[in-house]
Amino acid sequence: MAHATSTALLLLLLTVAAAGGRVARTGSGPPLAGNAASVEELRVRRKTAGNGLGGTPQMGWNSWNHFSCDVNEKIIRETADALVNTGLAKLGYQYVNIDDCWAEYNRDHKGNMVPNKQTFPSGIKALADYVHARGLKLGIYSDAGTQTCSKKMPGSLDHEEQDVKTFASWGVDYLKYDNCNDAGRSIMERYTKMSKAMKKYGKNIFFSLCEWGNENPATWAGGMGNSWRTTLDIVDNWDSMTSRADQNDKWASYAGPGGWNDPDMLEVGNGGMTEAEYRSHFSIWALAKAPLLIGCDVRSMSQQTEDIINNWEVIAVNQDSLGIQGKKVQSAHGLEVWAGPLSGNRKAVLLWNRKGRRATITAYWSTVGLPASAAVTVRDLWAHSSSSARGKISASVAPHDCKMYILTPK
Repeated sequence: MAHATSTALLLLLLTVAAAGGRVARTGSGPPLAGNAASVEELRVRRKTAGNGLGGTPQMGWNSWNHFSCDVNEKIIRETADALVNTGLAKLGYQYVNIDDCWAEYNRDHKGNMVPNKQTFPSGIKALADYVHARGLKLGIYSDAGTQTCSKKMPGSLDHEEQDVKTFASWGVDYLKYDNCNDAGRSIMERYTKMSKAMKKYGKNIFFSLCEWGNENPATWAGGMGNSWRTTLDIVDNWDSMTSRADQNDKWASYAGPGGWNDPDMLEVGNGGMTEAEYRSHFSIWALAKAPLLIGCDVRSMSQQTEDIINNWEVIAVNQDSLGIQGKKVQSAHGLEVWAGPLSGNRKAVLLWNRKGRRATITAYWSTVGLPASAAVTVRDLWAHSSSSARGKISASVAPHDCKMYILTPK
């Protein structure tokens, strides 16, 4: 038995090598039928950063989508309080991430980054202590260049070790690392340097690479960090959101525990999309095992927004222990089926109507990786109701809306 397993493993390794690191597949869908085979595939193919972080996609909040550079320590403290008071923290939203513009324009005389004296007068260490006291974690931002994207503060290029030591001394738990002002130096050189610094001095800091998918980071970033951007920045509108979902989808096989594809932060609640579109946005990000980083002002969000981002059943799909990214398995004229395997031999299925009018969408078991005649319990994750089905599931879906289910074989 051991010899047979070794032989099979060798054959799989050869297949991976021949495919340039990706396991060859037939057909257009993911390997949904066998969870055990999918997990083994991940073990063979993927490298991870080895810091023990990112066992499931990161959840939390980031300042950029709503506040841009208009961020300060009062907003960060109040956001941490709001995550706790709304119950979002208990659902897993644990990172409170400061994006660009938190530092002074120049480093100090020792070459250290300095928190902006006007907007962060108490310093980052005191802010981390405040966030930690509420059971949350603090994230910070830097850039693999001479300056950050705002050009209002220094980047970490050629200061990698010094900056990681500083972040660690402040108690920072998360680093988003952007890609502006690169001084003409390669992405691989710049991100490798920071990855080495993180592994040496920032082992407890979640490392989120943000090179915008320029050089297909899904194929190489797994050994460097815990997530990697697969797209350019998202904008709060339907076309931007859907295009990010599509761009991220093609890298599905590279994601898994320890390292995740990142189609950028959530826009839910920022006002540029309808309720149906935001529901689709959140559902697709959850199914695709994308980071769930809230991008709105949680201190004043509407009940509608809160009802979307606190749907614990949808969050559970994102945080499922199997850690296999769901993907698009059927598409015809704007009517799509997305699906992925979950632990316990369950399947997550999303019916997504990208057309401008109501339509009926059907997912057949053969498309989502179930035996054609299987009887299943169907859990509707937005209606919070259960039913039974055999062979297929159909639903009338409103324009730009979705239906999301978990199918559990009986």
